[in-house]
Amino acid sequence: MRQMARRGFVVGAAGVVAGVVGTLTTAGEAVAAPSRQAGSGRAGALPRRGGGHAVARRELRGMWVATVANIDWPSAPGLTAAAQKAELIAYLDEAVDRRLNVVILQVRPTADALWPSPYEPWAQYLTGVQGKDPGWDPLGTAVREAHRRGLELHAWFNPYRVANHTDPSRLVATHPARLHPDWVLPYGGKLYYNPGIPEVRRFVQDAMLDAVRRYDIDAVHWDDYFYPYPVAGQVFDDDATYAKYGAGFPDKAAWRRDNTDKLVRETAERIKKIKRDVQFGISPFGVWRNAATDPLGSDTKAGVQTYDDLYADTRGWVQKGWIDYICPQIYWNIGFAAADYAKLLPWWDGVVRGTGVDLFVGEALYKAGDPAQPAAWQDPAELSRHIDFAAAYDQVRGHVYFSGKDVVTDRIGTMDRLVADHYRNRVRPPR
Repeated sequence: MRQMARRGFVVGAAGVVAGVVGTLTTAGEAVAAPSRQAGSGRAGALPRRGGGHAVARRELRGMWVATVANIDWPSAPGLTAAAQKAELIAYLDEAVDRRLNVVILQVRPTADALWPSPYEPWAQYLTGVQGKDPGWDPLGTAVREAHRRGLELHAWFNPYRVANHTDPSRLVATHPARLHPDWVLPYGGKLYYNPGIPEVRRFVQDAMLDAVRRYDIDAVHWDDYFYPYPVAGQVFDDDATYAKYGAGFPDKAAWRRDNTDKLVRETAERIKKIKRDVQFGISPFGVWRNAATDPLGSDTKAGVQTYDDLYADTRGWVQKGWIDYICPQIYWNIGFAAADYAKLLPWWDGVVRGTGVDLFVGEALYKAGDPAQPAAWQDPAELSRHIDFAAAYDQVRGHVYFSGKDVVTDRIGTMDRLVADHYRNRVRPPR
């Protein structure tokens, strides 16, 4: 079935280019999914019952399918509805064939929607024209077809990114960012909603939660984009907003972190009020803080720290139990000097222990076979070694692979090796 599915794909040249920030490449366009489970156990099989066959332990096996810039799907804007649907279903079939159990589909890439939203326009990545009805309901179809195949469908939203350019006039005339120009800031060649404005936080929550109300999604999923990644020589100009709303905070950084905290906490509360069984998970950049910055941090030398640079207290959200799962993007190989997979994974294992928050690990499949990457990524066994390593840590409940097209093309056979070594049978995700 895998070969049949691959023939159904038209994989474009667009890909994720991980930008180098300081000594560490950033996570790129990804994020992962998950669920909450009271207990914990090894990532392998459960003990045998009565000397019989081993009982497979539930674990999450997921892949991200990115829609922004047509990274994964659709392969190009402007395809017919039938062609778009066929490509989407081919991804779901590929997930089944690889014995995965979760697909994380990006449904709000740039303050737009892959469903008929009353809040935001149709995404341009479908038809090539923002606001143009594609003639079908991608999110509704994805949920229905995923569930038919025994897959969970996690809806992936980007809260604040408005556009991958800085010209508001290029947005459809009815776009909320044009109706409320005071909500928007340019930075690093992109447009963002200003996280410090309370009306913005409420609006982006309303826009995302519309999908929770209308569809039987299994999880709300966010990636690593909160306040934007730092861009040298540029300033995210929210001074006026800080002057208006920042009283009582020791500095702007603390105020910004509080804004992000509010977005996470409020969204979590609202999801559970709408549908208690819908999970809420976040897939952040893999480094919270370096130990040199904070003794509670990881033994890393990352050029980006989510707490300090993205104003995202990812460790704090876990410790406070605001989210159901965390899926840090540990996108580096075992032995990588600045951020060693073999040091970061144990650190995250310790962070979630005793919290009831599930830990899934984001894996950089897109690096496998990329000649620009270190030698470790030229070895098809690198990710299989990650799974072997993680099996010794009982808080790790699964892995998610970035991204869908790399699962399909499998440049050097990394996914083939991983599936043969670890995914011999289908299992259910944790619940």
